[in-house]
Amino acid sequence: QVQLVESGGGLVQAGGSLRVSCAASGRTFGSRTMGWFRQAPGKEREFVADISWSGGATYYADSVKGRFTISRDNAKNTVYLQMNSLKPEDTAVYYCAARSSTLPGWGTQDYDYWGQGTQVTVSS
Repeated sequence: QVQLVESGGGLVQAGGSLRVSCAASGRTFGSRTMGWFRQAPGKEREFVADISWSGGATYYADSVKGRFTISRDNAKNTVYLQMNSLKPEDTAVYYCAARSSTLPGWGTQDYDYWGQGTQVTVSS
């Protein structure tokens, strides 16, 4: 069983930066692929980024590539999403997810555990 708790969301102006964090419980964090997804009002939850168990491989949605950076600290059981050059269209609830696999995953069906989400609002 893995519990995930996101933090760090908030309100930021367009062009600004924000970092969201996800603290995980359990001793298997270091062997799991971790991902970030987001869901805007009236839209489906979409993939943002994921990171391999070692942190050596990362994948990004085209919409955030070059602006967002995913990272992890296995000693702290925490995964981060650094968001720069934020745009109003980045406004969404951001969810952390853990996969019971070391393989990359880009769909919601690939992940087994989810956090409660943290709101990110980007004003124009």
